Amino acid sequence: MSSPHHSAPAEAQAHALCVDLDGTLLNSDILYESLLALLARQPLYLFLLPFWLLQGKAALKRQIARRITLDPAHLPYNAQVLELLRTTSQRPRVLCTASDALLVAPIAAHLGLFERVIASDGALNLSGTRKAEALVEAFGARGFDYAGNGKVDLAVWQHAAGAWVVNNDQHLARAAAQHTRVHRHWPAPPRAGAWLKALRLHQWLKNLLVFVPLLTAHRFLEPQAVMQSLLAFAAFSLCASGVYLLNDLLDLAADRQHLRKRQRPFAAGRLPLLHGVLVAPLLTVAGLLVALACSPAFAGVLLVYYTATLAYSLRLKRVVMLDVVLLAGLYTVRIIGGTVAIGAELSFWLLAFSMFIFLSLALLKRYTELHAMLARGKTAASGRGYGVDDLPLLQSLGSAAGYIAVMVMALYINSPESIELYRNPKLLWFICPVLLYWVSRAWVIAHRGDMHDDPIVFAATDRPSQVVAVLCALFALVAI
Repeated sequence: MSSPHHSAPAEAQAHALCVDLDGTLLNSDILYESLLALLARQPLYLFLLPFWLLQGKAALKRQIARRITLDPAHLPYNAQVLELLRTTSQRPRVLCTASDALLVAPIAAHLGLFERVIASDGALNLSGTRKAEALVEAFGARGFDYAGNGKVDLAVWQHAAGAWVVNNDQHLARAAAQHTRVHRHWPAPPRAGAWLKALRLHQWLKNLLVFVPLLTAHRFLEPQAVMQSLLAFAAFSLCASGVYLLNDLLDLAADRQHLRKRQRPFAAGRLPLLHGVLVAPLLTVAGLLVALACSPAFAGVLLVYYTATLAYSLRLKRVVMLDVVLLAGLYTVRIIGGTVAIGAELSFWLLAFSMFIFLSLALLKRYTELHAMLARGKTAASGRGYGVDDLPLLQSLGSAAGYIAVMVMALYINSPESIELYRNPKLLWFICPVLLYWVSRAWVIAHRGDMHDDPIVFAATDRPSQVVAVLCALFALVAI
């Protein structure tokens, strides 16, 4: 059934070529695209959705379409379907979709490949049997070929002269073949790798911060404390992946204009948006349940983390400077969570150091994004409140925050807390020049445009950074 694409069979040339939009021409769904764009702009619309839906699905789509504009130039199109349309100009090409006409018309105009558009109009939801009736009325039974991607399209294929089955498995292709001739079957690519990327397992490295209090309190030989820290790590990781999914769903438009982020699975159309909408809350609930197994107090910290991260994703990441302060705070909350998980006392010095060092990293992240924008000839970061003119300011603020973190470390060495925990606290002084080197080097790399756009990933994969981490750990152990 599957085979490489080539031009449509000669016997099919007389029929109109009707193409579905969601999941067929697009590796996405306009309803979910527009809904997520609406909620990203104004989350309170969530409470109006049930009332719109009571008026019917077509009315719901129209209400959303009136409030949202999608950029057709950056949507994830299916390359095989586009090629089919481009090589079939000798017969009528029709875009036939259940999506609302207000959102479909700009897409058709952008592509310039269709002679006609048939879509939902706010009163009629053009899906399944209704779509079949519209196409039969327009072209007659067996007077059209139809490209679709779902079981709902079987109602259309019953009346079609031929079928293209897109983004689905062999079962749907066989079902379509019982009604009409299947010209081509283009299955969806494997999704396992896309899910691993969407969950951002590499970002779980950030959650290793929950083990910092275990080490600084010198309780790493206590089995119970280690187990509590492991539970805290698992809870933060599950919750963080849920937030990453939600952030990607709400940031589709901005991600598609970003050099690297446009390859994220949801932005690139490699995963269905509906799956993300379902999986994100499941991961969050799983993380909260693991947190409760750790302790109710830790669950409270995790809930604060989730609420702050949600606020960041929905609105605060667009507020200049507040975004980087909040990012630094989210890193620090992980350390607070690790402290609460093992029942230790919060350290003023540890919190002060983490706040400044992570503020430096957050500013480094923004600086790197803007530097990349400047290299591409852009003047502002999409979805952010910064412009390339802010680069010198961000560089000075970020490097200053990094040096202040080292100063906090130096002051800690002579504190009563340090003398109590370490047998030879003066040996901790060796950590200071190592950290000064690392902070300075990171900003030099960013200034040259060679920094990864996630400094945490840079720190985990950069060999000199790894050496710095090992040296700091060795100096701390010798001091103990």
